[in-house]
Amino acid sequence: MLAVLSPGQGSQKPGFLAPWLELPHAEARLRWWSALAGVDLIHLGTAADADEIKDTARTQPLLVAAALLAAEHLPMYDVQLAAGHSVGELGAAALAGVLPAEAAVTLAGVRGREMAAACALEPTGMSAVLGGDPAEVVAAIEAHGLHAANRNGAGQIVAAGALGALEKFAAEPPARTRVIALSVAGAFHTPYMAPAEQALAAVAAGISPADPQRILVSNFDGASIANGREMLRRLVRQVTAPVRWDLCMKTLADLGVTGVIELPPAGTLAGLVKRELKGSGMPEIVTLNTPDDLPAARDLIARHGVAPSHEPTPMFRVVVSPGAGTFQPAEGLEEGDEVRSGQVIGQVTSRQGGADVKAHDTGVLTEWLANHDDPVAPGQPLARIGGSL
Repeated sequence: MLAVLSPGQGSQKPGFLAPWLELPHAEARLRWWSALAGVDLIHLGTAADADEIKDTARTQPLLVAAALLAAEHLPMYDVQLAAGHSVGELGAAALAGVLPAEAAVTLAGVRGREMAAACALEPTGMSAVLGGDPAEVVAAIEAHGLHAANRNGAGQIVAAGALGALEKFAAEPPARTRVIALSVAGAFHTPYMAPAEQALAAVAAGISPADPQRILVSNFDGASIANGREMLRRLVRQVTAPVRWDLCMKTLADLGVTGVIELPPAGTLAGLVKRELKGSGMPEIVTLNTPDDLPAARDLIARHGVAPSHEPTPMFRVVVSPGAGTFQPAEGLEEGDEVRSGQVIGQVTSRQGGADVKAHDTGVLTEWLANHDDPVAPGQPLARIGGSL
């Protein structure tokens, strides 16, 4: 299985987009997206210095545009899974077919501007906590009135909140940890960003999302999201919700991902995957930073992706598991029965509780792909629904 990952804020480097502008139509595409995002993406990606592209209002649309620009040169129809870190989730949602590229870039522009404005309301920040026991680290963060804004796995959790509280936390770090203050504008993915979430929600309300065409893994809980409106709701909620990249990587492992491509500016997520999934389950990774890396990325897709087929495509939709757990089909529902869009056809239960499995189309339950009490992973196919009523 092949996964494409879209990086988040902090991965940008001065001039990283310059080589991509040599490709046909790239400059015109970026000029169009610049008009939508309200920033000059060509300048930011080629001539701007590190301080200029550190500005949240500029960085976020730049990262989404870079990922989408590079992905246009890949055979995405052979890619089975997409995921993104923080603002990178907008790029992943576009790659999965939930949003048009134009909508993703527009939302990234709004998101960046509004989060920058929220940061200016009061002095807040973020600090990386390296090492230690994860449960103890989170408990210590919360005890100081801070938030665990990013849980990136591989021994890295990011604390966020008021600057004074961060200073006290750094002076009394949890056992076996190192605390590093991050050069960011404010406390992203915390309640401090509530004004930005409200502004983004107002714009997102005018978008009509589509259901994903491939597995789309959510930062909120590592679940595979099969409904476009649910994913759009999560993209808005993510502004104040913690990034659970640790759970996203667990989903990659649960699904048996064997190949990973990180879109530009690549390296950060690849490093986290290497540290978290080391050993026999380590996927083959390509970091796509310049057009020179495209042949390696295409080769990886050819070997780990879905082979194209010229056979007629059956008219059915597959319902997938929203998370890890045990599957229970709905009582009395059998193959051949009619189901309606939104109907609960089963439940996945885990230690954290139960999650309903809903049909996203009206049709006929043609086949169960998982049985009663079967253990299932996020994104695993559970049922096939075919034909329209």
